[in-house]
Amino acid sequence: MLSVKFKAICLMSLILLLMLLSACGNSAAGTTDTPSADNAAQPSTVTVKDGMGHDVSIPANPKRVLASYLEDHLAVLGVTPVAQWSVANGVQDYLQAQLAGVPTIAYDLPPETVASFDPDFIIIGSASSVQNGLYEQYSKIAPTYVLGDEIVKDWRETLLKMGELLGKADAAQKAVEDYNRKAADTKAKLESAVGKKSAAILWMTQKQFYIVDNEVASGDVLYGDLGFTPPNLVAGLPDEAKAAWNPITLEKLAELDADYIFLVNSDKGQDAAALNNPVWQGIPAVKAGHVYEMSIQSSWLYSGAVAGEKVIDDVAKALGVQ
Repeated sequence: MLSVKFKAICLMSLILLLMLLSACGNSAAGTTDTPSADNAAQPSTVTVKDGMGHDVSIPANPKRVLASYLEDHLAVLGVTPVAQWSVANGVQDYLQAQLAGVPTIAYDLPPETVASFDPDFIIIGSASSVQNGLYEQYSKIAPTYVLGDEIVKDWRETLLKMGELLGKADAAQKAVEDYNRKAADTKAKLESAVGKKSAAILWMTQKQFYIVDNEVASGDVLYGDLGFTPPNLVAGLPDEAKAAWNPITLEKLAELDADYIFLVNSDKGQDAAALNNPVWQGIPAVKAGHVYEMSIQSSWLYSGAVAGEKVIDDVAKALGVQ
């Protein structure tokens, strides 16, 4: 009798154990199999069409991104590139807090150097940067997406597109909204403090003056975002002659009609001949003491949310608006 009872107890225990193991198995399936199914539903690559019409299969979550001269947008999105843009005289100084320790790559992106950084995704700004077979060379190294001229002429559109490509669309949208809010707030403060004024942005490098176009870099910020009036010398430039930075003679600057001048001085210490010249000294804004000199390490030569916010802060500080 005892043996029968013992066997019954053992059988019941075995049944209970099997039921418990079955429940655990189902529970594990609920936590492990479901994510696996989700992961299986998410492709490892996404095929998109770039600004040149290429179908590009990009990693769903790229880890080693190269986006030369687009680092402002990467900084906003919290993406550290495998290499950063550079020219003979340096890098984008205003971004070095975000790019400290990132190696440099020449602005013309030699394919062999690009390959040495082993990127898994390459983003190029303009179509002109991939001519003469360069696109084919880059695309053999990694999926290569060309934004195209229509996108890169507007930093907001560039940032939004890069946010989309890098899986950070929400961060890009928030950055644009935050920037627009800051620009609008500063514009209102400036108009209240100094009224509607005109301003010129000049860049001096290698003893040559340049005047910025009103739709690029700090020109877009000053005129488009903060509401300053472009000076006569910018408004008078014919469309076919316009460049981002337009060379201008000192004699032509004598005709400059602007309340303020913001001068980006790359010739600091070698600028005496130009800045002591009677022609320069005779410009109304110079005579009035309304010249505000910006360091070459500033962001005035560049475009993007980071660059633009720094320009806004520079203008507000120069004109005593906090």
